[in-house]
Amino acid sequence: MNAEGGFKEAKAVAPDAIILDLRMPLVDGLGFLRRLRSIDQYRNTPVAIVTGDYFLDDSTTSQLRDLGAQLKFKPLWLEDLVALAKTLLNEPAVNGDAH
Repeated sequence: MNAEGGFKEAKAVAPDAIILDLRMPLVDGLGFLRRLRSIDQYRNTPVAIVTGDYFLDDSTTSQLRDLGAQLKFKPLWLEDLVALAKTLLNEPAVNGDAH
């Protein structure tokens, strides 16, 4: 799915947490996250970004952290994704507000 599809899905479902890839067609995960955080409804939604890029620059890593995203590296197995989803659903909101 691309970023536009992800936004449409988020609007339709209002997810409690989001896991997305850093490398997506058209808009990368960082761009998606920036846009997501600009919408009040998703300002505190827990987000994890996964990537196979082990050589991210410090600026990208810092921006992801500042936007409240966890960063996870591939490969992620099914058990890893389930554990990540559980972690996201149990963590406090980005700004410390309750879900």
